[in-house]
Amino acid sequence: MAERDPRRRTCRGPVARGLAAAALAAVTLLASAGPGHGTGTARLAPGTQFTPLTAAVLTEPTPFEATDGRTHLSYELLATSALSSATPLRLDRVEVREAGTERVVGSLSGQALAEAANPVGDPLPGADGYTPPPPAPTPTVIQGSQQWIIWIDLTLDPGRPAPEVLDHHLAGAVLTPTGPSAFEETVQTTPTGRTAPLDLDPPVLPGAWYASESCCGNTHHRRGLGPVNGRFGVPQRFAIDWYKVGERGQTWEGDPARLTSYLSYRQPVVAALGGRVVEVQDGVPDNPPPVTPPVPPIEDTVGNHVTVEVAPGRYLLYAHLEPGSLTVREGDCVEPGGTLGLIGNSGNSTTPHLHFQVMTTAEFFPTDSPPFTFRAFRVVGQVEPRIWDDNLGLQPTGVLPITPSPYEGPHRSKYPLDREVLEF
Repeated sequence: MAERDPRRRTCRGPVARGLAAAALAAVTLLASAGPGHGTGTARLAPGTQFTPLTAAVLTEPTPFEATDGRTHLSYELLATSALSSATPLRLDRVEVREAGTERVVGSLSGQALAEAANPVGDPLPGADGYTPPPPAPTPTVIQGSQQWIIWIDLTLDPGRPAPEVLDHHLAGAVLTPTGPSAFEETVQTTPTGRTAPLDLDPPVLPGAWYASESCCGNTHHRRGLGPVNGRFGVPQRFAIDWYKVGERGQTWEGDPARLTSYLSYRQPVVAALGGRVVEVQDGVPDNPPPVTPPVPPIEDTVGNHVTVEVAPGRYLLYAHLEPGSLTVREGDCVEPGGTLGLIGNSGNSTTPHLHFQVMTTAEFFPTDSPPFTFRAFRVVGQVEPRIWDDNLGLQPTGVLPITPSPYEGPHRSKYPLDREVLEF
């Protein structure tokens, strides 16, 4: 049995709950109701119209600052055609605006829109990490009755705060048999998150680490749309896979078919913030690398893991741990830096790494994935080719092709961008 960490103590009660006040907005339907028939005038809100597209946002867009020094907003717009299956439409432009002022804070059109939108259920081109994605077809044509997801990743100008409320302006044309009929509509007024992202200590020991599958590009995490319990969500939106990097940039040495060849294997996993352990799963065997394992049952997706409640509605997930290495039990309290277990290769994992993220629920499915930051780290380089993200053991050598990063140097309270190499 693994030795228990001396910095862990048993909780006698739940994490302290903050008081939350819920403000409900009253909606009043205004109508004139004079005596007799036809003496009143119905009053519709300005701009009310039938629209060919409906839209929904899958999360509360929360601003966060990344290593590029800019404020980001990353979320999804789920668009559904309200037209018959025989009537397609062309979506030409998606603008994200500050509600009320109509100031445009980001827009997608042409090739950028084509690469940021796909039909729900279609495979994600290029996300397997090995096949370069073909150019997305333009213009973006949505078939009648079809549902698409639009992946929105906004980067705001330095020093410009995120709007408190967003809306989305869509423009295009309905493709009727007699010719295109232009439309414009404003949909889905959405408040942005006002709660600052959690600012965390590292979940691993000091050293060099590769931040793989981080936001905000075409990765399994960022674009992992999951239909769970009858609802769509993106449960890994801001998750990061952590790989240990050696002095020569290597992630493994020797035989890549042996778990012990990987520098990440059996590295300690530590608490990034203090809290109460609410879930522990152990006993899932490690997968032999470097072959991609079969997709596990849904309950074993993240393998052996520890979930720690750190604030009301905020949980930290430490996943793919080595079986038998976990040092905590449900109900334990952990302090920052306390050991939780060792990195393994359990669950949906091809080579040893730590899957780490913030969740809004104690369970991985279903959950939402809000952003977070780390208190202090240094960027030492980046890895350009996507092929190094999924299965390091399939490469000719274990040495990452690390190149200089424009964001090299120390960072505080920032979110690491995809494929950066950091030193904690």
